[in-house]
Amino acid sequence: MKTEFVKIDFKKPIAEQLTLPAKILSEGGLVAFPTETVYGLGGNALDAGAASKIYRAKGRPSDNPLIVHIARPADAEKYAYTSELYEKLARAFMPGPLTVVLPKKENIPFSVTGGLQTVGIRCPGDPVARELIRLAGVPVAAPSANVSGRPSPTAASHVRDDLNGRIDCIIDGGEAEVGLESTIVKVEGDHLVLLRPGAITPEMLKNVCENVVLDNGILDKLPEGTAPQAPGMKYRHYAPRARVYLVRNGRADVSDFDERAILFFRRKLEENSSVGILGYDEYLPYLTGNHIYSLGAKDDELAHSHHLFDCLRRFDETDVTEIYAVVGKTSGIGLALYNRMLKASAYTVIYI
Repeated sequence: MKTEFVKIDFKKPIAEQLTLPAKILSEGGLVAFPTETVYGLGGNALDAGAASKIYRAKGRPSDNPLIVHIARPADAEKYAYTSELYEKLARAFMPGPLTVVLPKKENIPFSVTGGLQTVGIRCPGDPVARELIRLAGVPVAAPSANVSGRPSPTAASHVRDDLNGRIDCIIDGGEAEVGLESTIVKVEGDHLVLLRPGAITPEMLKNVCENVVLDNGILDKLPEGTAPQAPGMKYRHYAPRARVYLVRNGRADVSDFDERAILFFRRKLEENSSVGILGYDEYLPYLTGNHIYSLGAKDDELAHSHHLFDCLRRFDETDVTEIYAVVGKTSGIGLALYNRMLKASAYTVIYI
């Protein structure tokens, strides 16, 4: 398959640059497109055949549900049974990096929802994404635009590396702003179940709904045989080829953790020249090696989320066999970062 490439020139009207990819979507083809979270791999959400193409292109298990992207928050009622709580969430966070799981309507095929009676609805904050959906005239089912299991793509070059020749079109809209997939919540009556953390944090959600419950799958493996309620809950995700180990503080006193982490990383680098290190800017002057990358300044959690997947992909361009990655706070957006790193490491954590 020949993959078409469309690079967005933001100095020109966006709509006229999206004519080809919108036509591809409306005719059942696959288009990778930018969002504020990560790049998505889109197909017509009303077309069961398009959903099947997405699973094949990614090598994705078919019980792993897709998210339906819409151009306007109000469009949700065309495809799902909305509620007062959905409306509150939409007013507070949409367009933006939030997916809301609702009971699906019959026009959404089960191939899109992984066999579930619910569907995840999202109105992306990225203007290119919304304009593409509007022009296509259909809701767009889209997981992340990568080969299943690999780190999610935050740039069009990442999509090209994984899916060139597998899909019809890739839109280059620049780097994703957030760098982590959308927050996913499920509406259950008057409360929310947080299925996947993201840039919309639990603290932010509680400003809209006081009763927010964290699903066990955020920090623990789902039991065997459990169907995932949302993308990213069950299978190995976000992982580079090398084995990833997370390094966390294991003591009551955290004041000297950075010093201990630097010493730990030094030992690993001395033991094995094929070790990769993922730390903070402040660590770099104290470490020597060929494969040492930074998430950003220690206190800049937004930078950490923005850089994580790009750093993991950079390790794949090297000969590293092991990656040791520092873990910081697990509150706010730090919870989302930790969730992704747990999946990438297959829940392998070293406490020091």
